[in-house]
Amino acid sequence: MDYVPLIAKYTLVIVGAVASLALGALYLFQCDLIYPSSYPEGSREKVASPEEYNLPFDNLRLRTPDGVRIHGFLIKRPTDEETRRAPTVLYFHANAGNMGHRLPIAKVLYERLKCNVLMISYRGYGLSEGQANERGIQTDATTALHFIRDHPLLAKTRVVAYGQSIGGAVAIDLVAREEDQFAGLIIENTFRSLRQLIPTVLPWFRYAAAFCHQRWNSEVAVARLRRTPILFLSGGQDDLVPPAHMKVLYDEVPEGVPKVWHAFPAGKHNDTCIQDGYFEAIEAFWQTYVLKAQG
Repeated sequence: MDYVPLIAKYTLVIVGAVASLALGALYLFQCDLIYPSSYPEGSREKVASPEEYNLPFDNLRLRTPDGVRIHGFLIKRPTDEETRRAPTVLYFHANAGNMGHRLPIAKVLYERLKCNVLMISYRGYGLSEGQANERGIQTDATTALHFIRDHPLLAKTRVVAYGQSIGGAVAIDLVAREEDQFAGLIIENTFRSLRQLIPTVLPWFRYAAAFCHQRWNSEVAVARLRRTPILFLSGGQDDLVPPAHMKVLYDEVPEGVPKVWHAFPAGKHNDTCIQDGYFEAIEAFWQTYVLKAQG
């Protein structure tokens, strides 16, 4: 009896079954891969406080329309009058850790830009309730914006969305949906879409990208903008998001929308923000497109 065809047949069946299981696992558990909120260890239990950085703040618990309570910090100017007059940065963090890990950056923004800063930990991050997913985080971002617009001191401030990595995708999405509410958009090392990014970060799943239901399609969203000035901060040595993704986003900005490109040749994915000239680039953008427009 010739066993070769039989072995080949069952090998194909086994390979097919394994592939199906892998695709099923990718579909079901992709949120755990995309939103590693427990990394670094302790990130779901401990959130640093602005008090540790000598920043005045309100500790917030914001309830979203779908009933999830998210944790936030509002870092205001020293007086009510300054708070009313200063622009507000709406800060969206990257996909690991929580907002407390970004307080050193918030402190620099607060001190150098003389702004207010509103930070949130997305659902499923830090001390926020719920589980992270694209639709939920979109709701969290909208809730944060509505908090600003309903706040007695912040309601009329000019708002600039600032996002790093996946936080840039959150920022682009929110500004594209609520563009009349924003005076500027700043993104750092953000991708075209998660489906476009998968072949780079999960090469063994490159042919399964179509099964990614977490899309964050920034390439489409940024093309919907009509007036909001955008600053692109790109690390030339980004080891997670290829810098070409940022260039595509830059090129997709519609004609007539102000845009500024600033590259940091030595910047990797997680250290672009400490490269020489990083905050100077933000300050220049701020002076040109936020403060002058305010005046």
